[in-house]
This record gives sequence, C-alpha cells and structure tokens, in this order.
Amino acid sequence: MATPTRTHLSDLRGATRLAVDATVGITDLVEKMHHTIQLVHPPLGASRAEATRGLTGLIYRGIRGTTRLIGRGLDASLAPVAALLPEGETTAARDAWVSAINGVYGDHLERSGNPLAIEMGLRHGGQRMAAELPTDVIRAATGKLLVIVHGLCLNDLHWTREGENRIDAVAAELGYTPIYLRYNSGRSVAANGRDFAGLLEALLSHWPQPVQELTIVGHSMGGLVARSASHHGRLAGHDWLSSLRKLVFLGTPHHGAPLERGGDRLDYVMELSPYVAPFARIGKSRSAGITDLRYGSITDERQEFVPLPTGVDCYALVATLGTRRNLVSERLLGDGLVPVDSALGRHQDPARTLRIPKARQWVGYEMGHLELLGHPEVYEQLRGWLR
Repeated sequence: MATPTRTHLSDLRGATRLAVDATVGITDLVEKMHHTIQLVHPPLGASRAEATRGLTGLIYRGIRGTTRLIGRGLDASLAPVAALLPEGETTAARDAWVSAINGVYGDHLERSGNPLAIEMGLRHGGQRMAAELPTDVIRAATGKLLVIVHGLCLNDLHWTREGENRIDAVAAELGYTPIYLRYNSGRSVAANGRDFAGLLEALLSHWPQPVQELTIVGHSMGGLVARSASHHGRLAGHDWLSSLRKLVFLGTPHHGAPLERGGDRLDYVMELSPYVAPFARIGKSRSAGITDLRYGSITDERQEFVPLPTGVDCYALVATLGTRRNLVSERLLGDGLVPVDSALGRHQDPARTLRIPKARQWVGYEMGHLELLGHPEVYEQLRGWLR
C-alpha cells in the first residue's frame, strides 16, 4: 500500500468538499420539485419552483445544514494531519483525473477554494517553473520559444501519445525551447487568457537571452486561450506581443462547438416545464469554460467578435472523420467535436470570418479531435510551417 502523502490528503479534502456541494445541490433540486408538485396548477413556460415552507422547509434546511456541518467537520479534522505527512508526488493518472474535474467544475472549484482547483502555471520537461525564474528549470534556453497550450479537461501530459511526444521532437529539431501551459480549463476563456498574457509578459522579461521568436500552439480550447491572451495583452500594452510571430490552432472551435449549443437549447426546453425545470440546474452547472465553447468566446462579452492579431502568421490544423472523396461528410462530421468551418474560422457572416490564408490551412481526413495531439501527419505539416 502506498504511503499517504499531502497530495493524497489534499485530494481527499477536495473530493469531500465537492461531495458536500453536490449533496446540497441535490437537496435544493428535490425541494424545488417538491414545491412544484404541491402547486395545484403549475404554469407552463416558466418555473415557479421555490423553497418549501413550514415543517417541510424546516426538514430541507436541516438536511442542508447537517450536510455542511459534517463537511466542515471532516475538513477541519483532516487539515492538521497535513503537517504530519510527506509532500508526495503526483502521477499522470491523478493529473488526468484532476484536469477532467477542473474542465467540468473548475470555476466552482476556484470560487469555493477547493484544493482540487488547478493553479495556472508554466512547465518544462515535466517540471513546474516560475515565469520569473525560468533558469531554475531550463538549462539550455534558446532564443526561440514554443509555448504549447492544452484543451478542455486535458493537461500538458496529454501531448504525449503512446509514449511519444512529437511536439517536443519538432521543437528540438528546429531549435525551439518548448514551454507548456497548465491551467484550469473550467474557468472562463477570458479569465485564463488574461492570466496567460500576464505569465508570458513575466516569462519573456526574465528570459535569459534575447527572444528572437515566440510561437504559440493551442489545441482545441487552448487556441481560444491563446487568442484571448493576445487580445488582453494588447489591451494591457504588454511587450511580449512584439516577439509573437506565429499562432497555430489545432482543432480550435473559433466559432463554437455544436455540442455545447445543443446543451444550451436542451436547458431552454427543460425550463418550459415546471416539473422538469429543476433538472435544468444540473445541465447549467457545467463550467464557464464549457459554456464559452458555445460561440468560441474569448472575451467577457461572450458573443463579441475579435479578429486575429495583426502582424502574426496564423495557421489552422483541422481534423475530420470524413474522407477526401466525400466533402459533405467532411463538413458535417468534423472531428467529432469541432466542425471543419469553425476550426478554419469560417462564418456565414463574412464580417466574422477569421482570415486564415488557404496556404496556412491543413485538413487531416479520417482523424478525430484528440488524434491531432499525436498524429504523424499533423506534425509533419507543423514542422514545415515552423521551419
């Protein structure tokens, strides 16, 4: 049996808090259903679900109070134990689990101070590094930086597929120093973009030699975070933007993903019935990051259109489950999550189209969304563009 560590204890405390929050949320849902059922003629088209009153309301308040009391008691009893345990190290499996939880509930984890919430940070060679002290981790820094940003529910370790990290190999071949961003993908894209811009400003100002070139590669949501960072960096007058030469998007939903839009429509339909409306809260509990994928939002104004940054070469690598011989299936299927048009920045309104030149677009056929992280053809194309 593995020796318990502070990491294990932190995970236990975080999971306990999440379980308490979930229990309180379910209690609220049941109480609202109870209130609706008590109504003689509940109106359609709007939910009048409220807290119950009298003895019934007292019982529900008691359940919530007791649940929170037990949760606080468990948390308080576990806290002093941390000082008695060794630090401990994480594992790839644990990191994957925590990243998935953050993708779905990350904004809630951050608001509630849950220890499972991921703090944004930069990594190199599997080690966390401070933007202000890159030489503590990097021994052979070059003047060319390749900053790599993961997508929703993922982390920097997911770029290694079947034991091979092809983007590291491309960086080594072309003289780039690879830096990975790890972040809480459940936060809004705008919040992550602002913080990412700040990290890049600190990193480049403390880089041990003059920066000749900065290239950012973003997969899925990571591409939106990169665009958001360049937008917020420009608003803040950051210096790092003068070094930014290329933005490369791998399956980025620039104009949104239909699965999230479908979830939003389902919420609307559910709210039309007073009996089902309380369940819409479960669907709406998805994170701000997921909600931003509805339209590919990169600012606090969710449907605001932001063009690509000027003076930066932008590239789009896109996957589709369709075949070269069937262009209809190519557009309809996309990569299983992101439509081809969205990933290429195309929009039915020409004013909202991202103008990525045809020569900087590439479509991989019979390929899924996650395959973009490790498919040899993707990195052959990326190598040619970065060269």
